Amino acid sequence: MKILIVDDEQHVREAVKLLIDWEQLGINEIYEADNGDSAIEVLGNIQPEIVITDMRMPNRDGVELLAWMKEQGRKSKTIVISGYDDFHLVRSSMKYGGQDYLLKPIDPEQLMEALQKAKQSWEQEDQARRLDQQRSIEINQIKPVYRDKLFSTMISEAGAGGQVNVPAVLKDEFGLEDVEQCQVIILSTGMLEPQISRKFDGNRDLLTFCLINVCNEILKQKNGGFAFRYWNSDHEIIILLWDRLAEWEALLTLITEGIVKSIHGRFHYGVGQAQPFPSGLSLSYQAARTALKQRNLLAESSYIHKSDPSFKAGVNSLSISAYDERFKLAVWSGKEKDIETAVESFLEAAKALPAISQEQIELWRFEYESMLSRWRQVLAAKQELPASSEPPQPGLPLFLLLDEHGRLSLELCRSELINGLTAFAALTGAGGNKEHSIMRDIARYMEQNYNREVTLQDISERFYLSREYISRRFKQEMGENVFDYLGRIRVEKAKLLLQNPNLKIAQIAEMVGYDDDKYFSKVFKKFEGQSPNQYRKL
Repeated sequence: MKILIVDDEQHVREAVKLLIDWEQLGINEIYEADNGDSAIEVLGNIQPEIVITDMRMPNRDGVELLAWMKEQGRKSKTIVISGYDDFHLVRSSMKYGGQDYLLKPIDPEQLMEALQKAKQSWEQEDQARRLDQQRSIEINQIKPVYRDKLFSTMISEAGAGGQVNVPAVLKDEFGLEDVEQCQVIILSTGMLEPQISRKFDGNRDLLTFCLINVCNEILKQKNGGFAFRYWNSDHEIIILLWDRLAEWEALLTLITEGIVKSIHGRFHYGVGQAQPFPSGLSLSYQAARTALKQRNLLAESSYIHKSDPSFKAGVNSLSISAYDERFKLAVWSGKEKDIETAVESFLEAAKALPAISQEQIELWRFEYESMLSRWRQVLAAKQELPASSEPPQPGLPLFLLLDEHGRLSLELCRSELINGLTAFAALTGAGGNKEHSIMRDIARYMEQNYNREVTLQDISERFYLSREYISRRFKQEMGENVFDYLGRIRVEKAKLLLQNPNLKIAQIAEMVGYDDDKYFSKVFKKFEGQSPNQYRKL
């Protein structure tokens, strides 16, 4: 703790310093001032917990000093030592927060008692301040989640057809008492540009947090809406507008500019119609959701989508289920050429479609997973599956099927289908195929994705094999374990990049798949016997 002694007489200051066992009190810093002005100068540099002051001093006296401290909101505890038993001075001392008023000559016991009392009072108030600060931090952390939940519940209640209650806390915070109309806009994080997907792979919460922050910074300036995570969907951020609804296009332009500036990517918006508030929340939400599902993924269109009343789901659609038998025969043959031919026949039909929507992709994904699940059940019933095999994981994630411009890539669809069906054939040992090695496919996958975070679990889910089986067979066939193989690929790529003197080591580490440049250096040294910097110098 720190203490400031203010008195125009030096011998009084010295007496105060000598009369008290400061170490016992836990006070290890003692400062001095000879009048109110010099005390204020000292207080500008330090924050003492206790101030002992005389009342009668030249320039600024003790009363003026106490008044200044109260005006400035200083939390220091004050003890007055005065040679005057003056009611006016005592009253002024109490008025400005004086803890005690002691008369000269100083009584050591009275002074010690006053100091202990001041210290105890300070510690109690400081603890209370810390608790209040901690509670404030906790409330600020919980508050956004609570608001998200309340707004999400309102949309759900509106969809259920019952009466929608606007919570009082939202009315007070956002001034929703007199709102008559609203509009829902969905910012979708399910259709990511590949570079954004790679950047935030495995950390979607961070992406959502960044996007909501950008949206609310813009909305706060316009004072007419709020953006929040929609609890009923993992890939939707709701932008809820309730004022100046006609300006939604200009608002989305500002939000897009902010997102491009901070995240360097673009996102798609589904725009619902203006509806009565709060009863029309669900109708506006459903229209926004429909607009996103109707988006033609083959076209390089706007990032802003409104639902088309003339759109008819199922018209000109294509079903994977219709190719079930053809795919199954190809997989059961165990021949890559047969699988490729079956996939090509499906994609030829897909290329003839005038449009492919997100809804169509979601249907394909569902049908694909159902098809693999049925096959697995058939093989399990015949006891033709290895005991260590695991059920197929969800395939064809939408963001992996989009090109750099956010359009559907049928070539990527082709690769995904061929890889998935070939992996299933290898898992079952269908057709006794000895030519194909799934481990070489895994090696190829790592060579193509060395710059992303690749885990054994990712490989397991992608190739429908258990992690234990992959670890064992990969080492048998490739001569080293999975992560040594991946590390070697990354180091070879890094060696090429190190030839560019304009690239920093941390940049190169990130480019070859390492978030931590120190760990990258450790891996590099393991394979090359020298650090990246040493290699670069050579």
